[in-house]
Amino acid sequence: MGSKVVSRAEEFSCFLRSLQDDQSSNSCTYEEDIHMIKTKGDEITAVNVYSANQTIFVCEKALPKINGQGDELNTETSNCSADDGEDSCDVPHTEQGPQPLTVMKARELLSLYTLSQNPAVSAVDSKPILYPLWVRCDICDPAGTAWFGAEPVCVGNKVTGVKLYSVTCKGSAVEKKSLVTLEELKQVHKNRHHPSSSGIKGSARFSLFGSTIVENTTIESQSSVTVDFKWSHVESILEIPPLSSTATLNIKVVCGDMRSPMFEMYKELEFLQTLADGLKTGETEWMEPVESPSAVNLTKAYLEELRNMAKTLQDQAAKTTETQKLKQETDPPIFNSFLERGDLDFVEQLWVRMRKSVTSYQDIGDCLKLVVEALRYGDIKPWIHRDSNSSLSKLILQSYHQQIDHVSLTGITPVTMLLEMGLDKMRKDYINYLIGEELTTLNHLCYYLSTEVDLQEQVIRLRKLHHLLEIIVTCGTFLGLPYDRLFVITQLCLNHYKTSTYDEEHEFKLQIKPALISHFYQKEHPVVWGVEISSSQGLREVRTSLQLSDKPLVDHVIFKTDLLNETVNGDIEEPAFFSTMMCCSFTSFA
Repeated sequence: MGSKVVSRAEEFSCFLRSLQDDQSSNSCTYEEDIHMIKTKGDEITAVNVYSANQTIFVCEKALPKINGQGDELNTETSNCSADDGEDSCDVPHTEQGPQPLTVMKARELLSLYTLSQNPAVSAVDSKPILYPLWVRCDICDPAGTAWFGAEPVCVGNKVTGVKLYSVTCKGSAVEKKSLVTLEELKQVHKNRHHPSSSGIKGSARFSLFGSTIVENTTIESQSSVTVDFKWSHVESILEIPPLSSTATLNIKVVCGDMRSPMFEMYKELEFLQTLADGLKTGETEWMEPVESPSAVNLTKAYLEELRNMAKTLQDQAAKTTETQKLKQETDPPIFNSFLERGDLDFVEQLWVRMRKSVTSYQDIGDCLKLVVEALRYGDIKPWIHRDSNSSLSKLILQSYHQQIDHVSLTGITPVTMLLEMGLDKMRKDYINYLIGEELTTLNHLCYYLSTEVDLQEQVIRLRKLHHLLEIIVTCGTFLGLPYDRLFVITQLCLNHYKTSTYDEEHEFKLQIKPALISHFYQKEHPVVWGVEISSSQGLREVRTSLQLSDKPLVDHVIFKTDLLNETVNGDIEEPAFFSTMMCCSFTSFA
């Protein structure tokens, strides 16, 4: 009997090692009904407390082959009978999601894994160490076990023991008295490990910015700012993080939020992207015009306005600037971008008019023809910034000397010229803000301002700058962070995007003092609150932890929830928390 068990353990070990060594596959099937996955521990919320930054094996029930024509989502039920030595229960889980194994099957697999790692039983000395194994369970035992885990403990290349983990869960509860107390958690740890001394630390996450509820209506937002707290000397469950905690902001900003002061700039950038996409694909989906007059009529009116101005370049500059300032003062104040400048030159003001009104390639060509003709015949002598780089700016400089190169406004040339105008204008907008707020210097912006790369790459780098500004505005306007924190996040973003691709899903992390945001979180409920008790040190360290969360940390079972206490207005008086307890033990092979 013993030799059969050892043989099965070695067979299971060989199976895992084969998957571990296979670089082309991240999953396979074991014994027909068990699915084994190779993944990162960070990707599974319930286990990343112990297996973060590690590759792990995840063992689950294989999905049954779908027969029949129905495409609807059904639910299955895990049935545990008394014959299995466990209390009978019915735990529903979605057919399309991960499927748990019975607790008894999970224990069997963990036993095989542990046995295969024991040098006294199996020859593992010369073989690479296996990844940790985690098994999804159906919570059908009295403890409500949702995960079992095992991890080899090594000294050098030799396995000296194994750490065994269990994750147990309970459905949400509103009543605070139904939660485990701190003293009860300490007793659980003491009964398991009999430590002479132990340490305790707390953690919590609060949501500071994201989706909001207004008059019982949820305003969805893909952006989010959360803050993680860590502290020692925990005194009670769900205590507010003390001001002595370490605090880290997790900032993820998705552009295009209508609540952002950057929304108008975002719409301008979207038009710029439309032009760039049109050059790349040959097809353009034009945005709805903002201005009712046609692009050609707006351009004619603008040129006529310049013809009626004073002849000297100085007067033109002063009046053009004054005209722009007056226009800005009459704009609706709600979403008026704080990045708008009062020193827009001729090309920039032409861009503003055209980007709000053009609806075709023909519009662009006709508008630019009017401008080039006015320059060629000397009807206008517009002023431009000295560092302007667009093709139209170069023609204007030539017009000062009555020598203008011939420009064939056919094909993609007009679109290219308009794209250059927009890039030039928006780069100056961003520079004006970043330099004006003393958040960086021109030297640090060289990568983002370079015109040596092609237009498509210039657009990508401009989008990176815009994303940076969205992050700064979120931190400054909504969170009220001081200058020194805005300076740090600016440098983090600039350095990140010099070497990384554009990614709105990237989460930037910023260390802050809790006192800076205390008014945000001290009267709010945490998204996740945790406490961890630990004893021993090094490889023999063992931990017992409790996490309370507003959403379940386990995704393969459906939990029953208490009815929420609500006021007459529908506001929740007390939040409901899901409870997840994580325990670990150390077994030595010595």
